[in-house]
Amino acid sequence: MEALRIPVGEWAEAVVDVLGDVLRGFFDAVAFVLGAVYDGVDAVLVAPPFWLLILVLAAAAFAVSGWRLALGTALGLLVIVAVDQWDNAMDTLALVIVAALVAIVIAIPVGIWAARSDTVSRIVRPVLDFLQTMPAFVYLIPAIIFFGVGAVPGMIATILFAIAPGVRLTELGIRGVDSEVVEAGYAFGASPARVLRQIQIPLALPSIMAGINQVIMLSLSMVVIAGMVGAGGLGGEIVRAIGRINVGLGFEAGLSVVMIAMILDRLTSALGRPRAPRRARTAPRPGGHDARPSRGESAADTERSADSTRMERTSA
Repeated sequence: MEALRIPVGEWAEAVVDVLGDVLRGFFDAVAFVLGAVYDGVDAVLVAPPFWLLILVLAAAAFAVSGWRLALGTALGLLVIVAVDQWDNAMDTLALVIVAALVAIVIAIPVGIWAARSDTVSRIVRPVLDFLQTMPAFVYLIPAIIFFGVGAVPGMIATILFAIAPGVRLTELGIRGVDSEVVEAGYAFGASPARVLRQIQIPLALPSIMAGINQVIMLSLSMVVIAGMVGAGGLGGEIVRAIGRINVGLGFEAGLSVVMIAMILDRLTSALGRPRAPRRARTAPRPGGHDARPSRGESAADTERSADSTRMERTSA
């Protein structure tokens, strides 16, 4: 059987070595940019007092979905403060924000491109299958080789792991838009870019937001794995708890991850729900008739009713 062995591992190692030599400058630039962005976001989250950030996030939740989500957000963040994991939670939140934003910025254009081109869709689909089915720990090996140890390889592994549902659900949403609506847009002289911007993306927005939600959830699921390569945050605490067999520390850090996941899930789900437009109330007419016909009454019925009323007044 040794003669039939395909040296896939040796090929992969050779490819990684070549990429490390040829693209060293590119990887260094990516590491510098991601590291700087992560440090900036982390500083913004850690610098203010915890109560101020809780008020800001609760206000954002109230604006998105109402007082119930605002109350739940505030209580969840207070639980994180109560178990003394606030700084670690903010480190993790910064990592998730940066990794999810990069994944979304890549996923949505690729999903739109795949929806508008069958050739691109056929090329992208096996790549997404590979990214989704490859064990998450495998991403850490080339990430460490290319970017060293720290938050950057954790973010790279998170981006690769979380990008697939964003692409798939964006493509699904664009392809699911009614073709007659799209053809009507072209019939009125709209350009392809305008049809995409004003017809396809708004109608596909629930599916796109579901993809964004999944990207964020998968990013959070990589927190522990990123902690194994020195990313810190709650993942680092969980890895430390595993090494020390510390049940209490592991439960506190895990509970904090759950709270962040629930808050982000509810926020993104609320953003993806379409809001019903408010109806303006109209004052009734002096004759007792409303200014607008009811749903079951057409304009012609309203006109006939007005004509019959005038005839009754004339005959009287």
